[in-house]
Amino acid sequence: MITDTWGDRHAMSQFFKSVGGSQSFATDRPTKADLFAGRQLFVGLNCFEPGQTQPVHVHTGADKFYLVLSGRARMTVGVETEEAGPGTVVWAPAHVPHGVAEALERTVLLVGIAPPPR
Repeated sequence: MITDTWGDRHAMSQFFKSVGGSQSFATDRPTKADLFAGRQLFVGLNCFEPGQTQPVHVHTGADKFYLVLSGRARMTVGVETEEAGPGTVVWAPAHVPHGVAEALERTVLLVGIAPPPR
């Protein structure tokens, strides 16, 4: 066990996750997997089959990033839409509309939001 600065105790295994073991896909909708949820940051996976989308939305008071781990997708932030592939980081500042316009192939995105949604 380890104690964080707020006095919360955690098992060491809570600090390391296999991204590959957390991926899942569904033909009818994108899937999500929560990896970590702290007081200041949320990290998860969003997994898409080709043609799936994530509607444009806004996080009030929270910044978000997507890191494309695999696949390709058309991503929207504000009025810009661009194709993003492996290794691309997409930044969506608080209050700026963003989403996945279309997954062009099977796509896995690492997502981080700070502060986390409540």
